[in-house]
This record gives sequence, C-alpha cells and structure tokens, in this order.
Amino acid sequence: MRPYNTEIISVGTELLLGHISNTDARDISEMLSRIGINVKYHTVVGDNPERLRSCVEVAKTRADIIITTGGLGPTCDDLTKQILAETFGLKLVENEDEVRSLYDYIRNHRVTPNNLSQAMLPEGCTVFHNLWGTAPGCAFKAEGKTVIMMPGPPVECVPMFRTYGIPYLRSLSDEEIVSHSVRIFGIGESGVDDMFADEMNAMTNPTMAPYAKECDCLLQITAKAGCETEAENMMAPVIAHVKERLGDFVYGMDIECLEEAVFPMLKEKGMTFATAESCTGGEIAKRFTDIPGASSVFLGGAVVYTNEVKAKLLGLDPEMIEAKGAVSREVAEALAENVRTVTEADIGIGVTGLAGPDGDGVHEVGTVFVAMAVEGQTYVRALALGPRRTRSFIRRMSGNHAYDMMRRWLTGLKVEL
Repeated sequence: MRPYNTEIISVGTELLLGHISNTDARDISEMLSRIGINVKYHTVVGDNPERLRSCVEVAKTRADIIITTGGLGPTCDDLTKQILAETFGLKLVENEDEVRSLYDYIRNHRVTPNNLSQAMLPEGCTVFHNLWGTAPGCAFKAEGKTVIMMPGPPVECVPMFRTYGIPYLRSLSDEEIVSHSVRIFGIGESGVDDMFADEMNAMTNPTMAPYAKECDCLLQITAKAGCETEAENMMAPVIAHVKERLGDFVYGMDIECLEEAVFPMLKEKGMTFATAESCTGGEIAKRFTDIPGASSVFLGGAVVYTNEVKAKLLGLDPEMIEAKGAVSREVAEALAENVRTVTEADIGIGVTGLAGPDGDGVHEVGTVFVAMAVEGQTYVRALALGPRRTRSFIRRMSGNHAYDMMRRWLTGLKVEL
C-alpha cells in the first residue's frame, strides 16, 4: 500500500465543550497504525454545517483518506452525511435494507421520520451496517479521496471500524499489511527509541515505531508483502532481534496489558492469587476481573484504606502500623502475607502508598510500596512515582508493578528492581 495521508474529523459540539473525551480518534488512529496507515491530522468541529464544510474542504487539500466520526444520528444537528455528500457532489438516497433494519431495531417504538433519515446514504457508497446501534456507517471514493463515515458513540464506532473500516482500507491495495506489537514494561518510549533509533530510521519494510501508553509502551512492527505468510517471514527476524535486545522488559506480544500476560501463566501452573489494596482502591482486582475466566485464578481482594480496617479484616498489628506508618515496606509486606494466608492463595499482593493530592508529612505523593508474598518469600518494590503524577497514573503504575512482579516470579526472572 502506498503511503496515505489520513485525517480524522470528529464532529460534535460536546467534544469541543469537553463534556466527553474524543476517544474515537484515539482508537481509530491506533487501529490504523497496526495496518501501516499513519494519521496526519485530528480535527474536532462542532455541529455547525458551515464549519464542518470548511473542515472537509481543508481535509481534501491535505488528506488522501478522510474519516469522520459523529453526526450520523437522527437529530437535526446530525449533518455529517449531508455535508460530506454535498462537498463531494453526491446525492443521498434511501437504503431499503437499512430502513428495514431500523424498523427491526426500533421494534417496540414508533419509527419517526427523523429515525428514517439515518437510512439516507451517499449514492453508490459501501454501507457499513450498524450491529451496535441504529446509524449505519459508510465509505465511498470520490475526487481521488477515500471517505469513511462512522457513528460517534464509541460503543458503535470502535467495533464498526474494526469490523468494516479496517477491511475496507486493506482492500485499497493488493499488498497484505501485517503488524505485531511487542509490549514493554520497565523502560519508556524514549528509552526504546534511543535503543532502536538508527535501525528504525534505516528501515523501509518492515518498519518499527514506538508508542507510549499511560504506564507502559509498545514497539509496533509492520510489514507489507504479497501475502500474509511473506509478511510474517519478513518480520520474524526483526521481532526476534527486538526481543533479544529488550530482554526482560518484553512482557508479551499482541496483548493489551500486563494482566493479560499473567493470566495464562497462572492458569497453566494451576496457581491462584489474592490482593490487599490501600492506595490503589481495588483497581488491581478490577483490572484482572475484566478478563473473562479470571475466577479460575483470582480468589478475591480486600480494599483496606484505614489502619483500623487493615487490622480488623487482615489482622495487621496496630502497633506495627503505628510504628512503621501506613505507607511503609513493612505494611505492604504484611498486607501481601496476610491476604495470602486468609484466602489460602498461592500469591498475595499488597499495596500501600500515597496517590495524592495530599502527602502524609513523611513521604511525598507518588511513594508506593508493592509487595508480593509467595511460599517462603516476600518481595517488595519501593516506588517513587513523582509528586506531580495524577492519582490515576499512580494507581495504574502501581498495578503494573504488581503484575510485573508476578510475571517475573512465574517465569523465573528477578523480581525486585
């Protein structure tokens, strides 16, 4: 596939007002990066026909692929289809299949004329039937441009783009585009870039590019070839080289998070774990239970914020807590060991720290102790995550360290940093 300049236009006044976050553009960009299509511009515009028309005219001058999100619904301010059709000189015509689908979907309510407007689509377009809502998406080619329109709600936009948009864009070329992501924890995007910069600058096919996540990063490796097998063969030595250089920092391939790496390891070994969380507020347990089948290895967790609850629920010694402080190595160790004993788990995780915005007069915000107790051994990581970090960052990073400790122990690697 030749290089394409791509622009995503997100339509919705609620985006400009900050009432909702523009996750559609983020998620579409990530999916496009996996098939080797780079997004050059993100544009956000309110529900105003003239401003939207102006944005589309600008996009036509600088983008080969224009993707819009939002403005496909039944209300009077949903004008994306009309403006895109007008701008490219296309008529809107009623799609009979989508009309029938709307009647089926809105079975228990009266179908109003504005509902039917969702079935009006650009003449000759490829229709993307909405399995997750009412407004269909679509794609067409005109004036040398490829245009894709997606509904705005993320629960509709993301699966629709994955199901229809990505295959449609793949069809633009006879080449097969294959991509893999090497997931990394313990070294940041800048460190990865520094390690591979010369190689990445010299590569044309396959290519490599680092991407930062909130609390870890990935290295995306992409190849274009006549078939998938050829592309895989091109990437294989590159992936092997990357894994060798990064070593223990690599926690998985083509997965989204550390807990997804830990789950199959625990399952394979027939091992269980439990958590005792203070500053993370149950986030470690929540993340793991988002995985289908988590109950086969996760026994449960306790959120123990106050010293009194730490003592009552998990039997921590109040005098020890008073002497060492709630935010301490000793308390993290006791949390991990006691939750392991109480639940009879193979592994116990204990976390205590300061997620902010206030400190405790002794430690600065971002101080966290993460402990992992196994039979005969308790490991602790003392983290200094920084006083300017957000509560969400501190909590997620603490969880990543807990899962990384488990990953390393389960694979025989050094646990403590």
